[in-house]
Amino acid sequence: MMQQLDMSSPEFHEELEKTKKFTDKVCAQFGFEYHPNEEVNEGVIMGLARNKLLYGKRFCPCFMVEEDPNKPGKYKSVDDRVCPCPPALEKEIPEEGKCHCGIFCTPEFVKENS
Repeated sequence: MMQQLDMSSPEFHEELEKTKKFTDKVCAQFGFEYHPNEEVNEGVIMGLARNKLLYGKRFCPCFMVEEDPNKPGKYKSVDDRVCPCPPALEKEIPEEGKCHCGIFCTPEFVKENS
């Protein structure tokens, strides 16, 4: 069953602010920059906040989230893509200059795509 969330609720807006602070910390910790297209960043941050409220973790919004068949009431995503996910940190960002979702980028990627 698809879970519903009121994205205009105070609860969502509070989580959205927490998620923005979280992504700011990820950028600072790893030396990343946000994607030069603000719509990309906004969409990913909203998706991360939504997943945190619905599933309890900031699952990457670009991948499906499903109930874990081995742990009823718990959720997982493809490759356990919890932000910032290992595939992004280990492969995507070093090789492509950005993560799959596009929010976290190398300074070089931002410079070339601004």
